[in-house]
Amino acid sequence: AMNRFKIVLGKENDFEDVWRNRESYLDGVPGFKQFNLLKGSTTSDFTLYSSHTIWTSEEDFWNWTKSESFRLAHKDAASHRDLYLGPPDFEGFQVLI
Repeated sequence: AMNRFKIVLGKENDFEDVWRNRESYLDGVPGFKQFNLLKGSTTSDFTLYSSHTIWTSEEDFWNWTKSESFRLAHKDAASHRDLYLGPPDFEGFQVLI
């Protein structure tokens, strides 16, 4: 599962600090395997980031999105709106090979 974020130019360090210092509440969530925050390219309008998680199954991912852990991990998201150019874009993938 990936969420792509378009971050306001000049706010990259603030965005990275939010992710470094937040409690994800993912430890112990059934099916959670791995998390990475990825930094992409910078355009004239934004810097691209992606949060990347690996799950045992798609069902485990969707169960997490309905859990108390998910609510707790995202409770302060609105307080950082000034960092983003719009909401994240979700992309889900399945491993084939």
